[in-house]
Amino acid sequence: MKIIDHIKNANGKTLFSFELLPPVKGKSIEEIYKAIDPLMEFNPPFIDVTYHREDYIYKQHSNGLLEKVSYRKRPGTVAICAAIMNRYKVDAVPHLICGGFTKEETENALIDLQFLGIDNVLVLRGDARHADSSFIPTPGGHAFATDLLQQVTDMNVGKYLHEDHSAFKTDFCIGVAGYPEKHFEAPNLKADFKYLKQKVDMGAEFIVTQMFFDNSKYVNFVQQCRENGINVPIIPGLKPITSSKQLISLPKVFHIDLPEELTEAVQACKDEKQVKEVGIEWMIQQCKELIQVGAPVLHFYTMSNPEPTKKIAQAIF
Repeated sequence: MKIIDHIKNANGKTLFSFELLPPVKGKSIEEIYKAIDPLMEFNPPFIDVTYHREDYIYKQHSNGLLEKVSYRKRPGTVAICAAIMNRYKVDAVPHLICGGFTKEETENALIDLQFLGIDNVLVLRGDARHADSSFIPTPGGHAFATDLLQQVTDMNVGKYLHEDHSAFKTDFCIGVAGYPEKHFEAPNLKADFKYLKQKVDMGAEFIVTQMFFDNSKYVNFVQQCRENGINVPIIPGLKPITSSKQLISLPKVFHIDLPEELTEAVQACKDEKQVKEVGIEWMIQQCKELIQVGAPVLHFYTMSNPEPTKKIAQAIF
């Protein structure tokens, strides 16, 4: 079922969903099941599975020379989605990214997803490699999320890369990312909304936000979306603080602000156990407020660690 239909069928009730990371190469599918099983009691209608581009590792040879090797640390997104749908009978939402894939590889992945009965995709540009200062497109691939989005919408009307005859029309429900605190590469919020509106006009049917810790950011973001003619469901992405190190890492990696009250509460903790408790309690209050303002879904970035999300969901659902 499409995400927009899950939301419509909920009749105003806020739903619960979450995102998973594929296991590191060499780990089994059981790692995924361990991350999902504790959260199934909250009846998620869908589960997101991230995609990760290749990175580079350096292998040293006996002669001392280093070889630069392309390496994908977390493969298996399409197969994991199939396994989730087969085992749990819920919709899986794979991420599609630009980096690391040619247009042909993307088309083939979309064909596989359609064959598997997967109805939803989340279209993203994706991150730069760790060694790159900025995003570098894959040769033969897409440079922007809008280009990737266009490829999906083309297939939805039966337009493939090389076929010049009548082709099967896919029917993917397409989601895109939104940034309540502005995408860090956008020059300003106005430009950010311009690009987001373009994606919706092209066919995006729902938005999932970057994490945030101040609900006023989400409320203002939704209001400004509506003022800019963006009327699709806007799903807040959420992640509790679970360690004191995240006071530095989250703003650095995700380009977000942390409220002073939350920062001071974490800094006042005597140990990491207290930090986790503070983070969970903060997120519980955030969730209660988000339900009051009509958030269609509470979507948790679990990083495949279900424990904090389970504690939050137990207090909310």
